[in-house]
Amino acid sequence: MTRDRYHDRLATLRTDVVLFGELIVERYESAVAAAEAGDLRAADRIVSGDDEINRRYLELEGDCIDLIARNQPVAGDLRLITASFKILTDLERIADLATNLAERTEYGAGVHPAVDLGSLGLAAGEMVAAAVEAYENDDPTACRGVAADDDTLDSDCAATTQRIIRELLGTDGDDDERARTAETTTRGLLTVRDIERVGDHAVNIAARTLYMLDSDDELLY
Repeated sequence: MTRDRYHDRLATLRTDVVLFGELIVERYESAVAAAEAGDLRAADRIVSGDDEINRRYLELEGDCIDLIARNQPVAGDLRLITASFKILTDLERIADLATNLAERTEYGAGVHPAVDLGSLGLAAGEMVAAAVEAYENDDPTACRGVAADDDTLDSDCAATTQRIIRELLGTDGDDDERARTAETTTRGLLTVRDIERVGDHAVNIAARTLYMLDSDDELLY
């Protein structure tokens, strides 16, 4: 492979990772909106699109492997490829979490009365978008900003979990009502857990980007 061709492929890889990230953010935000509104049709579209996401992920992963195998890159080029490889994995896992949200969608109902899904869920989505943008723009300051935002998200998720549990403990009624409450509680707790994981994946993307740019492992551990 000529040097120009090699650098063109590196640039294409970076562009493709950014486009994949934008697709994942859109998919995740659509899942949040579907779950919040109880829109089963939109949720079904997200679930059915998961195979296409996985196919594209494997294609891009293959591009990373091929660039390493054929060119034996060193220094900055190697950091770019390996960071991209890791970032793709985090993005694919965010897509899986979006599928989880879609699969838990209940017709005409939100996830749980104590979960402000519009606020909590979209905050995590904004973190992912910011992390992908930091990767695109070589922005170490934005990487650290994503990590700082994760502290706030973790705190909000913990507070939401406490509200869900308090509502469960205060539940009265017959067996059927308690069973419905337990089901709603489970859905709420799993949703909050998954949103927190989306934030964690956003931090992973920021961490890999920061290491790619400055060989700085500050956010990796």
